[in-house]
Amino acid sequence: MRLLTPHGTRRLRPGRVPRIPTVRGARPLIPPRAHTDYAATAVSAATAVRTGLVEVKGRDMGVAIRTAGEGDREAVVRLLDEAFQHDPVSSWVFPGEAYRRATHHRLMAAFTDIVLGEGRVDLTEDGTACALWLSLPADAHDEEDGPARLREAVDPDNDRVELIGRLTSGIHPSGRAHAYLWMIAVAPGRQGEGLGTALMQPVLDRCDRAGLPAYLEASSARSRKLYERLGFVSTTPALDLPDGPRMWPMWREPRS
Repeated sequence: MRLLTPHGTRRLRPGRVPRIPTVRGARPLIPPRAHTDYAATAVSAATAVRTGLVEVKGRDMGVAIRTAGEGDREAVVRLLDEAFQHDPVSSWVFPGEAYRRATHHRLMAAFTDIVLGEGRVDLTEDGTACALWLSLPADAHDEEDGPARLREAVDPDNDRVELIGRLTSGIHPSGRAHAYLWMIAVAPGRQGEGLGTALMQPVLDRCDRAGLPAYLEASSARSRKLYERLGFVSTTPALDLPDGPRMWPMWREPRS
């Protein structure tokens, strides 16, 4: 759940959560003009960084996958909200089921807006699973007020909204361009069917061909096991949230 932003702020439709400026330790995103599709074969790591993550279309493991657009925004927000209602980290940021039901969707909406604008959302055709990807360059510049502005937009009285952004930004690796899996969600009634793997594997295959590493934070022991099967390894130290659960930063080197 790291907070990242574009180089510039765009005007949003009324009622949207405002985009959040880059926070300390965060790499700036590749500008929108770099989100051009490129062939998935014989690409260099430099090309992968310059053009962004390749678009996923068609089927993988028998699952139809497409790239989500602005028209899918509300469906993606609902899916993220439902899938993470009982996630350990979401439960820590938004303690209490009634409060979480009333507020959690605002954070998911902010994340969705950022990734739709600056990265890519892969969505199964039936709308039961999605993955939010960003392509991050190696260099960085820092700003201070991103987490505070997100807190103000989501719930000014909840300091954990701000804290989770600062903590995850602080552990994010720097110095190498990489693909960042911001979030992946599977509808509660479809979990355990391999949809997460189906969403991730084509992107990881393209990272392998491009020589591009990948990074994520696992928010539960269950998701950590899935990521380990896909080649991710935990980096140290893990992030222990104050009076809360553990998060595992995980890195995947490209396979030859």
